[in-house]
Amino acid sequence: MPMVYVLFSALCSVAVSVILKLARRYSVDSRQLIVWNYPVATGLTWLLLDPVFTGFQPEALPWLLYLVLAFLLPGIFLAIAASIHYTGIVRTEIAQRLSLSIALLAAFWLFGETVDGGKLTGIGLGFAAIACCIGWHKRSRRPGNDTVKAWVYPLVVFFGMGIIDVFFKQVAQHREIPYTTSMLLVFALATLISLGYMVYHTTTGKGRFSVAAVFWGLLLGIFNFGNILLYMRAHRALSENPSVVFSAMNIGVIALGALVGVFVFNEKLSVLNKIGMALAIVAVLVIAYL
Repeated sequence: MPMVYVLFSALCSVAVSVILKLARRYSVDSRQLIVWNYPVATGLTWLLLDPVFTGFQPEALPWLLYLVLAFLLPGIFLAIAASIHYTGIVRTEIAQRLSLSIALLAAFWLFGETVDGGKLTGIGLGFAAIACCIGWHKRSRRPGNDTVKAWVYPLVVFFGMGIIDVFFKQVAQHREIPYTTSMLLVFALATLISLGYMVYHTTTGKGRFSVAAVFWGLLLGIFNFGNILLYMRAHRALSENPSVVFSAMNIGVIALGALVGVFVFNEKLSVLNKIGMALAIVAVLVIAYL
């Protein structure tokens, strides 16, 4: 049963990328799409995760961390949407999955964990996988600006997701505050910031309100929340074996993302890209088990 949680969490993660890719194909404003994702995530967190608001003082909450995360989350979502457009689902998923190496480096150098040779080896393999997977496909056919974007956006996703992981680790260190409560507040603040940006964008004539974006955003929010909820449940069910959850989740997303990218969207992978995929899977296994 626990591995069923992992499987469906991985499916939800890949579904998020598919929704972003399809929305762009149908000319849906990705900025508005991402905005409407957050009210859904906030509402589902409130209804299903039962956050607690007693037992601590409001001033004890890490509001600065919440605000930084509330700005970063929609910003990185935009980078993910752009990365999928310029490099495809396969490479974007690999960039997201290998961002864990940033969190591991922070664990060693910021949070005082003992440096582990196996983990550092995995991180090195992860960086090699990133180098193999992004920026090299169809290079000769791309305009110069698009070639730059094929490198820049996956790297922004890689570093951005890693930084978000580090900040969430810092939030989790406030043990007197339930993690579900922090999640709700971060999502709620992200909703306010995103809605404020959308109102500014539409009222200044830089964009028009899109009903289609609301529909796609609701769909995105459901799968985004499902990914988080199922991943948390998998960790609870396999609390003694977190490495199993981590490795299965990351390898599952890379594999499913590759299948969807190649067979559904006809993404082309060079030999170097395929080597990068293999290195990504090996990196995940090394990080999880060595």
